[in-house]
Amino acid sequence: MKATDFRGLARCAKALSLAVWITLTQHSAHARVVRIVIDEVKPLPADQSGAIATEQIAGRAFGELDPQAATHRIIQDIDLVKDRDGKVRYVATFVLTKPVDARSASGLMWHEAPNRARPRPNVLAERSHGDIDLTSAWQGDNAGATAVRERANVELTHWLRLPVATQPDGSPLLGQILGRIVNRSGPASQPLIVQTNPLPYPPVSLDTRQARLVSRTAESTRGEVIGEVDIAPQDWAWARCDAQHPFPGTPDPSQICLKHGFDPKLLYQVTYTSSQAYALGVGFAAWRDVGQFFKTARADDHGTPNPIAGWVTHSIGRGVSQSGNFLRGWLHLGFNQDEQGRQVHDGLWPIIAGRRIALNFRWAQPDGVLELYQAGSEGPQWWLPHPDPVRGLPAVGLLDRCTATRTCPKIIEHFGSSEVWALKLTPEWIGTDAKADLPLPENVRRYYIASSNHGGGSGGFDSSLPGVGMPTQGPSCPGNHYGTGELPANPVSHMETVNALRVHFRHWVMNGVAPPPSRWPRLSDATLVPAHQAAMGFPVLPGLRPTLPEPDFIMPVIDYDWGPQFDPVDGSGVVSHAPPPIRQVLPMYAPKVDADGNELGGVPVVLLDAPLGTYLGWNVTAPGARPFHAGQICHYVGGMVPFARTRQERLARQDSRLSLEERYGSHEGYVQAVRQAVQRAQASGFLLPEDGLKLIRQAQQSQVLR
Repeated sequence: MKATDFRGLARCAKALSLAVWITLTQHSAHARVVRIVIDEVKPLPADQSGAIATEQIAGRAFGELDPQAATHRIIQDIDLVKDRDGKVRYVATFVLTKPVDARSASGLMWHEAPNRARPRPNVLAERSHGDIDLTSAWQGDNAGATAVRERANVELTHWLRLPVATQPDGSPLLGQILGRIVNRSGPASQPLIVQTNPLPYPPVSLDTRQARLVSRTAESTRGEVIGEVDIAPQDWAWARCDAQHPFPGTPDPSQICLKHGFDPKLLYQVTYTSSQAYALGVGFAAWRDVGQFFKTARADDHGTPNPIAGWVTHSIGRGVSQSGNFLRGWLHLGFNQDEQGRQVHDGLWPIIAGRRIALNFRWAQPDGVLELYQAGSEGPQWWLPHPDPVRGLPAVGLLDRCTATRTCPKIIEHFGSSEVWALKLTPEWIGTDAKADLPLPENVRRYYIASSNHGGGSGGFDSSLPGVGMPTQGPSCPGNHYGTGELPANPVSHMETVNALRVHFRHWVMNGVAPPPSRWPRLSDATLVPAHQAAMGFPVLPGLRPTLPEPDFIMPVIDYDWGPQFDPVDGSGVVSHAPPPIRQVLPMYAPKVDADGNELGGVPVVLLDAPLGTYLGWNVTAPGARPFHAGQICHYVGGMVPFARTRQERLARQDSRLSLEERYGSHEGYVQAVRQAVQRAQASGFLLPEDGLKLIRQAQQSQVLR
């Protein structure tokens, strides 16, 4: 394949290619699920199904794709995974959670994209309405949790069987792979891990002379490397070893054994050659076709009936974090249109997900969480066309393809503070040049839950009180053996806000009733500012170094050079640089804060309107057993710094924030503050009455100022 400078091509040909794609989709073949196999049927326990008798059905869907169909041409290596008859085949697991009786069905189906293959917990409120839940596989890298098995099961993780791409003559495709080992110590061998799953690409050779292993003493959030040293090929092995079975150990392509053991103060990085080129982009089509089968089909090609045939009138696709990023990429690449030109989903809910999944390119690592050298922030993250002069990319948006084919769904997206600080969110709001707020289209609502952790915290009020309900140890930092936070976990909950958004989304999709107006921090009202202490007005807090957050504390968007065959606009192509050179680091923005350090610009949340401390979307990585990232941001986990109880206590620790007694006076004074916060949140449409009553009861029962 001839190397192409995709940046230059994108500038001059993106509009033309989109027009051709629109024309061709009117004449493409029909991809479909041709067979389903039911592996398990079991009733859902009564305490999980509400008042409606509910059952779960686990099975496998066998699908076929036409590589020549216009919507499939975007799939990387689609022509290199064909069977002899010219079709591309996959097998995807699914789990249906449905009423036993069709008369109890509401007509709404939630189609879940599983996060790292994990089963999606059932939502009692949805079961009580008679909603159907379909979870189906999309991640086909066959590693760890996504490993292919013989059958599907309600409780087990999801898998997608995909073909491996080869050259037209059947010879293997070869490519350079990057793997990293961090915060490990001792003589035992270590696996190459991406987040929590094994790296899905084994080496073609166990000869260490055909790979390169280095150690590093430090890396900055900007990708600056300190103290890199090459490790000689004779000093390490692709092998499994430990103290009882020392170097060189037993040959094993999934492990690295060091002659002198691992030093926890160092990071180890290996580059090597693999041939396991999964066509991961097929996962976009597989998830689409399984959803459309259960929504519209009567039976499969072999006569097996669809268990919910005729039950579904509306559907909403939903994904959380990694799988929410999958939804954004899925929509951007045009997969909300099936091969007959029909719109697939009426709504799309990418939850705590502000970028696109790293999936549709050769050697992709979809389990990545945006640690150094992990893809996912390339190209447009915004909905409407907007230029990208900083990276030299054309004016495009995530909705371009569905707008052209009139298949755009209604969209709700909501975020917490951790997405800003560690998951590189804010270019979605202001572009890469950060000159102005980017407009939202009418079919999109955006909600920001300020000062909150990734996915929200445990909730409650005692969870903010030292010695009562607040943890004494910091939480684990997400990522590959990343470390532990210095601060206790942030308890600000997303649950009550999400409960309200779920009701709004149902009414919007099924009845046309619009949700509340979008609310998020903006440049135009000065609630979004450069991400450092001075611009934010962030106070000095007890227990934290006084300069936090510094300009380089936030995890920035890094502009990588992935090679000439990689298209950053669509996140497609072939990655040929491992590790990728860094072109530039983009300036990052974050919400402004009040005098307590709590963020401004979000939806009303009771614990933020009646605070018991400073709630942060970030934490600081502690030293200790995992020292490599010590002092840096604790990836995407939040923290909190509680208020002092009395004025005397706060003065003793030089705390500028008012104490609990100075704010609320007494326990009843705090309960009254909670009542007022409940009223504000309900009046704005972000709190359901039953959740408001629950929060007031919790405040009354709490130990605040008792």
